[in-house]
Order: sequence, then structure tokens, then C-alpha cells
Amino acid sequence: MTYLGELISIGVAFSWTATALLSEFGSKRLGNLTLNVLRMALALVFSLALFGITTGSVLPPGASTEACGWMLLSGLVGYVIGDFCLFQCYIIIGSRYGQLFMTLAPLAAALMAWASLGQQMSLMSVVAMLVTLAGIGISVIGRGEHHKVSLKLPLNGVLFAIGAAVCQGVGLVLSKIGMDHYEAVAGMPEWLVPFSANFYRCIAGIIGFSLLLYFRQGFAPLSEALHDRKGLAVATATTIFGPFVGVGFSLMAVQYTAAGIASTLMAMTPIIILLPSYWLFHEKITWRAVIGAVISVVGVSLFFLT
Repeated sequence: MTYLGELISIGVAFSWTATALLSEFGSKRLGNLTLNVLRMALALVFSLALFGITTGSVLPPGASTEACGWMLLSGLVGYVIGDFCLFQCYIIIGSRYGQLFMTLAPLAAALMAWASLGQQMSLMSVVAMLVTLAGIGISVIGRGEHHKVSLKLPLNGVLFAIGAAVCQGVGLVLSKIGMDHYEAVAGMPEWLVPFSANFYRCIAGIIGFSLLLYFRQGFAPLSEALHDRKGLAVATATTIFGPFVGVGFSLMAVQYTAAGIASTLMAMTPIIILLPSYWLFHEKITWRAVIGAVISVVGVSLFFLT
């Protein structure tokens, strides 16, 4: 199917919109590390169920030793370091500004793919990426609560946000390298490969987050979270839209298009989140936000002309 990778990437942006709306609340209620341990554990459970239903075995098929190594590294970079930084910036500067800085992820992905995979982007693709990123930036900046938006944010929150963006872009390319080393397995559908790959990323994630939680706070917060029904519901929803469906399809997207293009389209979350923010939190949509959204749509359309 033509532009399958691009269409999947746009779908991922919608999935991550739901994740962004849930994650800030969940991080503040349960704590960054506790929420991430729960997310990784639930993602593993969902993955095992998916493998059991589709292949008859709960273990993911098709991963060579080299593929496993790349996926574990991707999980360390993308989940443990990247999501820790992302959720921490949500707590410090909020999901709105966090998503603004996440527009740096496509640039990190494109540079990493160029350096490690030799992927080249056409001039039109580069222009499309820059136009899309410009629109996203204009839209998010225009979504302040006051007439004048200040970007004088806490330095630690900004650094966490930049770190999250870089780790997301680099982690996506590491996942692409890992999936390139997957072995063909008879009877295994191609679409299952990204979910099998993500299984190993989640293993790295749960080990890393569990160690961080233990050495920083102990497991008491995790025990308390298991008795918090509302917190568990948020963690479950965040897992479905984030590390299970969202990440699984994001890995699928890079199978069908360049990592820089896929990451750019996935970065449309700050645009898509405008209406849900208005409906749920009654945040005013300014003309700057509308103009930014239009520019982003133009940028996305340019991808389909390359």
C-alpha cells in the first residue's frame, strides 16, 4: 500500500495524543518511576497475550541474538532514559511545553538514520519536515493561557524535555536496526515483528525503571499504587496508547518509510491535542494555534508529493 508508513505514523500521533493527556496526570498522581514500572509490566502482559493469540506461543518469535541486543539497547535509550526524561518534564513544565520540545525528535531520528543506516532524504522531504516542525512550534507556542506566552521555563525541565526528544529519535532508529536483523519465521505475520521487537524493549524498560525506583525510593510507592484504582486505570490506558499500541505501530511505521519522515509525522501530537485540550480542559485555541495547524497540514501534504 502506497504511503503505508506515513499513514501509520499519523495514526501513532493520535495514539500519543491520548498518552500525553494521561501521562501528566498519572505522573503527578503515582510518580514518574512508579508509573513507568507499571506501564512496562502491563505492556509485557499485553504482548504475551498478543503472541499467545496469534502464534500459539507466549514467547515472541523471530528475534536473533543480534536483534535482541539492538532492541534491548533501544529500550534502554528510548524507554528508560527517554521516558524518564519525558515524564519528568511533564511534572516540571507540563505536557504542553513537553510536547513542544519533542518536535526535536525527528531531527535526532534523521541524523541518527543518516549516520547509522545511510538513509537519505530528498530535498522535498527536508522541506516538508521543516515546514511541519515550524507549524507544530507555532501552534504550541500559541496555546498559552495568557495573551503573551513566556518560554522562560525552569532549566531542568527544558533539559529533561530535550533529552526526551533526542532519546526518542535515537531509540526509534536503534529499533529499526534491530528489526532489520529479525529472522523470517514461517507463519509469522509481518505486522507482528514490531510487537515482538517492542517486547524486548519493554524488558529493558522494566529492568531499568525497577532499578531506578528501588535505589531512589524503594518499592513502597509501587505497593501503594497497586491499591490505587484510579491510578491503575490511568496506567492501563497510558500503556495501551503508549508502549503497546503506540510504540508497536511506531516501529511498524519505520519498516515502510524513512525514520526521519515517520518521526516527523508522529510529532504532530501537539497539533492533534488542540481540540481534546479545548474539550477536556477548556483551553482557549488562539489564531496562532490555528495558523500553526494549517502550516503543519501543508507540511504533511508535502510528504505525499515526494
